[in-house]
Amino acid sequence: MDINRKLIAAHTKGDIENIARLYAQAASQVDEIPDKVAYYLTHAYVFALEAGITEAEDYRKTLKSLGREE
Repeated sequence: MDINRKLIAAHTKGDIENIARLYAQAASQVDEIPDKVAYYLTHAYVFALEAGITEAEDYRKTLKSLGREE
């Protein structure tokens, strides 16, 4: 199943932890395009914060390294 279908399924189920991780996975698949990485990683970060998972800090650090947070 492709990442978009997995994201839709996770959103449909309200599986916030999985949504965060899937957005992070999507970010890792577009690493040649910084704006797309930041787009997906921002979503991963927001959902990770909402879910209270530890990956949130890693996502924040990566966003900061991309110049998306100061």
